[in-house]
Amino acid sequence: MSKKVAFICVHNSCRSQIAEALGKHLAADVFESYSAGTETKPQINQDAVRLMKEVYGIDMEQTQYSKLISDIPEPDIAISMGCNVGCPFIGRAFDDNWGLDDPTGKSDEEFMIIIKAIEDKILKLREALVEEK
Repeated sequence: MSKKVAFICVHNSCRSQIAEALGKHLAADVFESYSAGTETKPQINQDAVRLMKEVYGIDMEQTQYSKLISDIPEPDIAISMGCNVGCPFIGRAFDDNWGLDDPTGKSDEEFMIIIKAIEDKILKLREALVEEK
């Protein structure tokens, strides 16, 4: 039974969406990835969509959309993407806070730093969960 991992940020339009996409792409054999926010946006951040297509060939708009915490299954592991913009309340403590800055409105270079950081953290989480089994 694979664990459900939820990546949470306020708007569920950028960092948490990237984490969901990379979780599905890199660790679907170990855990199920979900993302959610305490608020939603009408669309996923377009810079994130473009860069994820360019770098990984993943079209987030085909498989993902902005959703609320109440729209996803109860997670086994809840990860905050970064509480510097105010931490969403999800009814319990977060298992981890990745402390990532929101790259919205910033350069592609800054976006890629965050995307690569998320990739590294996904791979570390995958490794940790494989060792737990």
